[in-house]
Amino acid sequence: MQFIFTPIGIIHTPFEDIEAMPIQPSGARDVRGQIIIDEQYTDGLDDLEGFSHLILLYAFHKSKGFNLKVKPFMDTEHRGVFACRAPRRPNQIGLSVVRLLKRKGNILHIEGIDVLTGTPLLDIKPYVPAFDSFQTQSIGWLKGRDQLAETLKADRRFEK
Repeated sequence: MQFIFTPIGIIHTPFEDIEAMPIQPSGARDVRGQIIIDEQYTDGLDDLEGFSHLILLYAFHKSKGFNLKVKPFMDTEHRGVFACRAPRRPNQIGLSVVRLLKRKGNILHIEGIDVLTGTPLLDIKPYVPAFDSFQTQSIGWLKGRDQLAETLKADRRFEK
């Protein structure tokens, strides 16, 4: 089975290059950006202003190919790609939770964005803590490293 996705818009950020970009939204808390939604989807944005945060699903458009084992930014060992958030995946789909600052027509002003400018947006979902926030028991190999995402920056390791 094969799926074909058509972007609904483009994410614009201050990041022209992956080098030194935040690796997670927690490292981009104050970074502002815009999402320009294709005008044909503008009506789908109605009622979005009532939500403080959004889940963005997007394509890692600069990522080519995949590796089943990757060395994540927060580790020195190779890990299974599905236990990481690395962009070199069988389906180059990314996910970020961002703060919605305001909407003007088909333009969303956001904060906490950690993607390259020009990133194709595939979908938007409202973030609802009762649905999307869980008390976890374990975070695998990230135990003791999860706070590193606030300060670590990207390098070119996934461009190979």
